[in-house]
Amino acid sequence: MTAPDELVRIVRELGSPVVVVVGDLMLDRYLFGESSRISPEAPIPVVRVVREEERPGGAASVAMNAAALGARVRIVGVTGDDGDGRRLRELLAAAGIDVSGLVVVPGRKTTQKTRVLAEGRAHRNRQQVVRVDHEDAAPCDGDAAARIAGAVARAVAGAGAVIVSDYAKGVVTPETMRSVVEFAKAAGAPVLVDPKGSDYARYRGASIVTPNRSEAHEASGVAPTDAKQAAAAARRIIERAGVGAALVTLDRDGMVLVTADGREEVVPTTPREVYDVTGAGDVVIATLGVALADGADLGAAVHLANAAAGVEVGKVGAVPVTRDEIAAALAAASGGVHGPGNVLSRDALAARLADLRRAGRSIVFTNGCFDVLHAGHVRYLAFARRQGDVLVVGLNSDDSVRRLKGDGRPVNGQDDRAEVLAALASVDYVTVFGEDTPLDVIRALQPDVLVKGEDWKEKGVVGRDVVEARGGKVVLAPLLEGRSTTAIVARIRST
Repeated sequence: MTAPDELVRIVRELGSPVVVVVGDLMLDRYLFGESSRISPEAPIPVVRVVREEERPGGAASVAMNAAALGARVRIVGVTGDDGDGRRLRELLAAAGIDVSGLVVVPGRKTTQKTRVLAEGRAHRNRQQVVRVDHEDAAPCDGDAAARIAGAVARAVAGAGAVIVSDYAKGVVTPETMRSVVEFAKAAGAPVLVDPKGSDYARYRGASIVTPNRSEAHEASGVAPTDAKQAAAAARRIIERAGVGAALVTLDRDGMVLVTADGREEVVPTTPREVYDVTGAGDVVIATLGVALADGADLGAAVHLANAAAGVEVGKVGAVPVTRDEIAAALAAASGGVHGPGNVLSRDALAARLADLRRAGRSIVFTNGCFDVLHAGHVRYLAFARRQGDVLVVGLNSDDSVRRLKGDGRPVNGQDDRAEVLAALASVDYVTVFGEDTPLDVIRALQPDVLVKGEDWKEKGVVGRDVVEARGGKVVLAPLLEGRSTTAIVARIRST
C-alpha cells in the first residue's frame, strides 16, 4: 500500500497526460428548488425552482473530471443534430476538451437527463425528487459506427490512457470496443472500462473494468456482500471477460482490486455524510485513468480514485473533483487536516474558483471572525455548504477582529482560526482579509451564493448588490440560539 504522504505527492505532481474518453454522452440538467408543501393533485412535493444548471453527463462527465485533474482530454461519442447536442459541445469545449471526435448523427436525439432537487420542510437536506430522461439508445451501426471508429483511431494516437464509459446508450458496441482495444494496444495505452450489462465479453482485451456492487453481481452471478465476495466476483469477471483486472466499487465499503496475475487488495473508504452518489463512478474511472496515464502504478491509482470518490459523494450531482480536494481527503483520512492548499491568498483563490466555475461548480461565500468555534458556527457552515458545490470562508484578520471586537480579541490568532476552519468537512477554502467588511473579497471572488446569518436581515448584507448583479442570490441562515463567541469569552473571564 502506498503511504498517504506519497499519495498526496503523486496527486499534487500529476502532469498533463493525454487521456481519450469514448462513450455515451449526455446533457444533465439540474433544477434546484424549495419544497414546503404537498401537491393537492397527487401525494408529491411541489417544488418552486429557484436555479437551473446544465452539466455534461455520462462519458462527458468522465471527460470533465479528467480535464479538472489537468489531463489533456480528447472525447469520442455521438450527439444528435439538436440544441442539446450543440450545448453539450459548447460546455466541453469551454472546459478545454478536444471535441473534434464528436460524431453528429442526424435524426438521433442527444441523451438528456433532468433532475429536480428540493430543499424544505419535507427535505431537510437537498435531495433529488425526480429524474426525467430523454434518449435514443439504439446501437450506432453503419455509417455512424465507421465514423466513430475513425474518430477513435485519430484520438488514440499519442494517448496515455483510453477510458470507455459505457452507459448502454448505443455507442459502445462490440465492434467499437474491438476498435478501441486494437488502436489503444498499438499506441501502448491501457484501456479502462466503466461497464454496463451482464455480458463483459465485449470488453475482452481491456486492461481493467470498474463495475459497482450491483454491476459486478449482474456480470458474475456472485453477490459482493463483503470484500471476500467482491473479490470472488472480480475473479469470475476476469476469467469470463478476458480483462487484465477488475476493480469492484462498494460505495461505503470502499473498493476491491483483483488482477489476472492473482493480486488482491481491499481499499477501505473514509466514512462521511453522503449527499448524492450521482457521478461517483465517473470520478473513479477518470482519476484512475489520469493517474495511470501519468505513470502511477495501479495500486496508487486505485487509492487516488477511492479518495476522489469520497469527495464526489459529498457533492450535489455529477461534479468534477479537483487535485486539491483529493489531496485534502487523503490528508484528512490519515489524521491530518486539509492543509495549506485550502488556505489561499485572495488572488490565488480567485484563480482556483475560476477553474471550478468553468467546470460547472457553484461557489458559496460566507465570512466571519470564527474566533472560538462553537456548535452555532458548525451548523451555520454546514447550512452554507448545502447552498452550492464549493464553500469559501472569508476570515477576518487579527487586526480586523480587534477593530470590530476590541483589544481583547481575537482569542485565537488568524493562522490557528484558518487551520481549524479548513479542517471542517463543510469548508472547501479559506481566505483571510484585513478590511472591516468582506466587500472587496466578494468583488474579487464573484461567488454565486452569499450566505449570512438571519440576524443580518435588517442590517443589510454587505456584497448583496455584487452577487445579485451577476445573477446570484443571498441566503439567510438560521442561527442556533444562545451560542456566541462573545458570551463564551465573557463566561471564561468571569470564572
